[in-house]
Amino acid sequence: MNTTRPEVASQETTILVVDDTSTNLQVLFDLLSQQGYRVAIAKNGEAALERLQSYIPQLILLDVMMPGIDGFETCRRLNENPMTSDIPVIFMTALSDSVDKVKGLNVGAVDYITKPIQHEEVLARIRIHLQLRNVKALEGMVSQRTTELTRALDNLKRAQIQLVQSEKMSSLGQLVAGVAHEINNPVNFIHGNLVHVQEYTLGLLDLVKLYQQYYPEPPEEIQDYTEDLELDFLEEDLEKMLASMKMGSDRIRQIVLSLRNFSRLDEAEQKPVDLHGGIESTLMILQYRLKARPDHPAVEVIRNYGEIPLVECYPSKLNQVFMNILANAIDAVEESHGNISRKPQIVISTEQLHNKWVKISIADNGNGIPEKIISKIFEPFLTTKPMGKGTGLGLSISHQIITEQHSGKIDCYSTPGQGTEFVIQIPFKLI
Repeated sequence: MNTTRPEVASQETTILVVDDTSTNLQVLFDLLSQQGYRVAIAKNGEAALERLQSYIPQLILLDVMMPGIDGFETCRRLNENPMTSDIPVIFMTALSDSVDKVKGLNVGAVDYITKPIQHEEVLARIRIHLQLRNVKALEGMVSQRTTELTRALDNLKRAQIQLVQSEKMSSLGQLVAGVAHEINNPVNFIHGNLVHVQEYTLGLLDLVKLYQQYYPEPPEEIQDYTEDLELDFLEEDLEKMLASMKMGSDRIRQIVLSLRNFSRLDEAEQKPVDLHGGIESTLMILQYRLKARPDHPAVEVIRNYGEIPLVECYPSKLNQVFMNILANAIDAVEESHGNISRKPQIVISTEQLHNKWVKISIADNGNGIPEKIISKIFEPFLTTKPMGKGTGLGLSISHQIITEQHSGKIDCYSTPGQGTEFVIQIPFKLI
């Protein structure tokens, strides 16, 4: 008999032997002890189940034919208990009927040892099943570790996205607010003085008319200068020019107001907001991209605004979502220019749903998004744009803003060759 201690044998490895025959118990106790295993014994199934309540062995040698509950029933109960179901059970039996072997395997046994017991066979089978159990345990640890690492990676990605979002919005908001502030003062100065300029100019023109009325025959030098100046045209065009300047200053003031509304640095908390105002502020900022250019026609924006209530939200963050989606829509219709003959369009629709939700839809008639990408469109760092033209964070950040910070929903629908639609749904409180 080979008594060399195997590598798997350890005082930490416990084997429970269950047999109603004292001789068999003694033989197995001596054999396994010599190999370095800790050995526990039980003389029947009931005793075995009772002992398993206080400790868990690494393997069980279980006799089939015993008084009380037999080995089959004992094994079945072991397999039903989550605490003992993963312990390998090796049956010991003198039965040679294949039906009994199949029955044993069906109730949870992993192997059979036929009596009379052959020492080398017992040790070999024990080593094999302990190794298999160790492999399964390692697989479980690897699986658990993989799950933990995956979760940690997801948390890291989320942290990165939040950091990028926070820094991006902070930098953008500060830039926009700074530009708006710098423009606001001189524009207000110009706008405020235009009234006086118009008043003074009209007064001077009236004075000229009075001179013409009371001095119809001025000196030749004044007549020549009046003709060179084209005084009649100047009088007519000056009023138009002043009106245009006033319209231009009003336009600049609207743009400044849109910039301030878009950044909303002073509105970090939730507050009731008119979403149409946020959309219009975003469109104002993107106006330069909507206009016609030599290489691209103008992008038509169709507004289908419905009756919607004020929505309690984080205004600057929702404006960021509108900016991301509208900018992507403009990119889409620009990229489709030349491939599609239809006029580039973006359709913005809003409506109230079920008296609890507000729906915002932004659709373009660009090339659309391939089906294989749609399911991943909100994943971090996924971009359909050429290298250097996108980080792949815009839609991921938008998804996080809508779903996590506003308890809403955002979905993307696209048909290749026809266009893409983003649908945002946000719950609101009646005010």
